[in-house]
Amino acid sequence: MNSKRAWRLALALMFGLALLGAWKGQDWLGLERVQALYLDLQAWHAQAPWTVRGAYFALYVLLASAAVPGIVVLTLAGGAVLGWGWALLLVSFASSLGATLTMLLVRHVFADALRARMGPRVRSLARGFEREGTYYLLSLRLIPLVPFGLINLVMGLTRMPVRRFYALTQCGMLPATLIYVQAGTQLAALRSVSEVLQPAVLAALLSLATALAVLPLLARRGLRWLQQRRALAPWKRPQRFDYNLVVIGAGAGGLVSAYVAAHAGARVALVESGAMGGDCLNHGCVPSKALIQSARVAHQARQAQGYGVHAGAVQVDFAAVMARVRSVIAAIAPKDSAQRYQAMGVDVLQARALLLDPWTVQLQRPGQAPTHISARRIVLATGARPVVPDIPGLQGSGYVTSDTLLDYLNGCAQVPARVAVLGGGPVGCELAQALARLGAQVALVEAGAQLLAREDADVSALVQQALAQDGVHIHLATRAVACVPGDGPQSPKTLQVQGPQGTAALPFDLLICATGRQAQLQGMGLEALGIDTAQPLQTSAFLQTLMPTIYAAGDAAGPMQFTHAAAHQAWFATVNALLEGLGAFRADRVDLPTAVFVAPQVARVGYTEQAAQARGLAYEVTLFPLAELDRALCDAPQGSAPLGFVKVLTVPGRDRMLGVCIVGEQAAELLAPYVLAMRHGLGLKAILGTVHIYPTWAESAKSVAGLWQRAHLPQGSLRWLKRWHDWRRG
Repeated sequence: MNSKRAWRLALALMFGLALLGAWKGQDWLGLERVQALYLDLQAWHAQAPWTVRGAYFALYVLLASAAVPGIVVLTLAGGAVLGWGWALLLVSFASSLGATLTMLLVRHVFADALRARMGPRVRSLARGFEREGTYYLLSLRLIPLVPFGLINLVMGLTRMPVRRFYALTQCGMLPATLIYVQAGTQLAALRSVSEVLQPAVLAALLSLATALAVLPLLARRGLRWLQQRRALAPWKRPQRFDYNLVVIGAGAGGLVSAYVAAHAGARVALVESGAMGGDCLNHGCVPSKALIQSARVAHQARQAQGYGVHAGAVQVDFAAVMARVRSVIAAIAPKDSAQRYQAMGVDVLQARALLLDPWTVQLQRPGQAPTHISARRIVLATGARPVVPDIPGLQGSGYVTSDTLLDYLNGCAQVPARVAVLGGGPVGCELAQALARLGAQVALVEAGAQLLAREDADVSALVQQALAQDGVHIHLATRAVACVPGDGPQSPKTLQVQGPQGTAALPFDLLICATGRQAQLQGMGLEALGIDTAQPLQTSAFLQTLMPTIYAAGDAAGPMQFTHAAAHQAWFATVNALLEGLGAFRADRVDLPTAVFVAPQVARVGYTEQAAQARGLAYEVTLFPLAELDRALCDAPQGSAPLGFVKVLTVPGRDRMLGVCIVGEQAAELLAPYVLAMRHGLGLKAILGTVHIYPTWAESAKSVAGLWQRAHLPQGSLRWLKRWHDWRRG
């Protein structure tokens, strides 16, 4: 039974009792009736105290094991009838025993059925218990408002020892039990309704309510303090610190972290062993988007005839293309330079960082003796490195990754003639299309059944169509099995692949591995601090790692490996690190937008359809094809229809957006209003009521909102309105 039905049943029962009492001339819910029942129970307790105590204990165990809602009423009654001491003793043990019985029943009888039916919130609870069961269970038990029965059910899915579960349950629920029992003793002293308004009684009830409100806060803070002390116990804390904050990594996250800390008045050190700006500036976002833009212009030039413009044969000066890419990097580099951050007051230290303890960082420079700095808090913004698959012959093939591609292309006078791309994710698709548009013969190999596996099938299909039109040969559900060197200088190297059509050999001059990236965490001393580095760091909602003094942002924290996500997280990690003990901000990971800069672009915020289905969320889809947008028709070459659509997922029957995906021209720019709307709780009606310039691409937002509105018009009211208009005509 869900909570709404339970409340309705309880209200119906109370209403029925009140009606019955009125009909019989009795006040079933009145104070006199309650007092009479209380006096009867007190008399019974005086005559047979052990019988009453035993019956009370058995009844409490039964109701607690059945997770009956409102069992707190039985706790209040125990305090009123049995007295503070006996009620506290019996309730404490009975509630813990009932909870343990429920947990054992689920573990040995209903575990499989519960796993199949539980929703995302319950799954999240189960993951929390599995990750850190002792702390998680104790913290939830100390919060009276957390459903007692739900915790017992979820704990049945874990492997926590029974003795530990019982002990943590008994300790965790004791403070709330004490408060409720004390409330029962206070209520037992009332003899009339007017006594509730007496100052002494009001003060007692107010103190009890305050205790219930403050207990969760004190419990969480106390447990967090104990957890931090336990984590830091093996190391000796320095008496004095060199810095308030040390930031490791000068990529997007690290630069934002240092910027925020410096402007907050903290003394901050920024440690970087490579180039300032990290992956994004030096070989990621900036150079790739500059390359994509050159490829886009080449593609537009080939389409010039479709606009009535005759430009002749398109020739790509690849050396000039790469010179432009380098100039773009050089133009942006001063924003990320050491000089700029030193002018802010940041100590920029070119060195490799090694964590010696939770506060001390060893700086290692080639040819120099190591030095040490200390800080109250440390932020890890170490970025990520490419994942290279284990393929026979790959190491001798001269492959490149997203980290080394720019250096390779800078040495090319012409675009590589034959390119093989491993991986159909965002990086693989972007590079494959750009190089194909610049004149290369490109083969893209993807092991999965579709490109862009995180996107919906209709999005992937449209991107696949666009890449194929640009000349990219796409091999889906295909696995690379070997790299084979050529027989001589004139013989090309080949990538052996196996797919639905059998085995094939793809010749290549350039092999790009775009098979994903993983957090760069090894070799920094994290393992010695007890921090697992096999995956993105396990962090709290405040971006704090398992070591209380160390925070993480960007690729090191995951799960989204984007520059804007790193910058977003860096603010939270830095502020939480500097304000530790004064306050904390939860890092928002829900409304972070993403984009893939293929043509047509793919931009998204919130849930995709497949993500919503995986979470069991109900949703409606409103889809607006961009081929119906006037501005898209104005910009399209003659004889071709604009590609793409705007797809919005909403709560059924409401205009609140769960997710938005745009596939089309400038989709990343068009997504911004939706991100703003979702961030501030605005729905499609707000977008529909906003004036948009005509003709623009931004009008697509109003068009999709209009589609939603037409689908949700009140048909009954419209029929009556039509009759009224007919009547008005006479």
